[in-house]
Amino acid sequence: MGREEMSVTEREIRRRRSSLIMKSLIALLILLLAGLAALLLYETKFKVYNNPWAPQTGDLMESSESETQPQERISAQEQTLEAQANRLAAQYDYDAAIELLRGQPGFDRSDRRKTLVASYEKTKAGCSPYSVDQITHVFFHTLVKDDARAFDGDEDTDGYNQVMTTISEFNSIIQQMYNRGYVMVSMHDMVEVAEDGSVSTREIRLPAGKKPFVLSQDDCSYYHYMDGDGFAQKLVLDENGRVKNSYIEDDGSVSIGDYDVVPLIDTFVENHPDFAYHGHKGIIALTGYEGVLGYRTDEVYKTREAARLTGWQTKFLEENPDFDFEKETAEAKAVADAMKAEGWEFASHTWGHINPAARGLDQVQTDTERWRDWVQPVVGPTDVLIFAFGADISDWTPYSHENPYFNYYKSMGFNIYCNVDGSVKAWVQIGSDYMRMGRRNLDGYRMYYNPDLLEDLFDVETAWDDNRPTPVPRM
Repeated sequence: MGREEMSVTEREIRRRRSSLIMKSLIALLILLLAGLAALLLYETKFKVYNNPWAPQTGDLMESSESETQPQERISAQEQTLEAQANRLAAQYDYDAAIELLRGQPGFDRSDRRKTLVASYEKTKAGCSPYSVDQITHVFFHTLVKDDARAFDGDEDTDGYNQVMTTISEFNSIIQQMYNRGYVMVSMHDMVEVAEDGSVSTREIRLPAGKKPFVLSQDDCSYYHYMDGDGFAQKLVLDENGRVKNSYIEDDGSVSIGDYDVVPLIDTFVENHPDFAYHGHKGIIALTGYEGVLGYRTDEVYKTREAARLTGWQTKFLEENPDFDFEKETAEAKAVADAMKAEGWEFASHTWGHINPAARGLDQVQTDTERWRDWVQPVVGPTDVLIFAFGADISDWTPYSHENPYFNYYKSMGFNIYCNVDGSVKAWVQIGSDYMRMGRRNLDGYRMYYNPDLLEDLFDVETAWDDNRPTPVPRM
């Protein structure tokens, strides 16, 4: 072979080698990009964000001991103290956790407590403020416990299918939101109301990857028309004083368990304390015309005024001849007090589930007075008004005291107002003396027709209950 031919051959070999190397690099780059894309998807959609002070096995003490002095044996009293401090830190209340430990006698002599405090301070320093106007607000109605009874084809099936969520869907939604880093906050974490009624923005600081949201539930009254349709009967206190639901089974027996939003969230936070910012949970928007929380606490059950009793109420009183209004009210108040102790809040949903602007100011005043007289004594005062029907008392322009509805509601002590707007991720309007917030309905209608609007919260296909009839009826 001549030198010239050899030179050509060598050039061809080098060309092929360069081509092979280039193809290998391109393939490696594609694999690297695919890996990064998969990691990004995992981080944003599937990763379970771990709070360093949240229990990984349900035992706060195991976490605290491994973080400080694994071989040190400590007293039961010290374990209890650390568990309390760790829970506060898990719920992002680092100042309270630090104050708890620093306030104990002999803190300066305890290296263990100093180490814990230093870890809280380090985590706190890594937190960042979250923009209040980017906080989303989601809400549910009463959850369906028994799909077969709720979706049995009667005249109420379509309504349940549109605006209700099943327990399995709810559990999936909450788990997915937790996995994506969502944390429940109160609207009172977002704004502060001064004694003169002025409103100012507060600061919510969270670790990287955490996103605050507000949770609310409408109509937690367990209306008469829902009897026998696969919903909980009422909220009750179990033998340990925990808030649960009673449920009437097909055979008439009564079961006690987690059958609606409140006890389901309580149990979830018990296992995942870092889902509740400073221990704050959701807000329950209550009407009053058939009582609250499943208890018949409205005045008509006491006065039995024939002109005001509905057919449902008359039937209830006939079937319960020994009904004791005072006892019923006391039991409802005990449940409400237990809920507030666990981080729940209450809002007015108007006494009669009314659209204020459609009723006129006179009826609004009568409605508000009834809520104040018959609901407030049970659940306590509130400054939050969550409008029924997703209504509002204005368009999207700021409230003004020239608006007679706002002027009246503000005079009655309401500072925070909520409508419904599922078209955007967050809608918050803060004026000099009020806050407005749009809410997103997580129900059958929204999941069926607009799953794309929920992608930031959860995957609808994963949450969807296959027992739900389709198509969901149009509204």
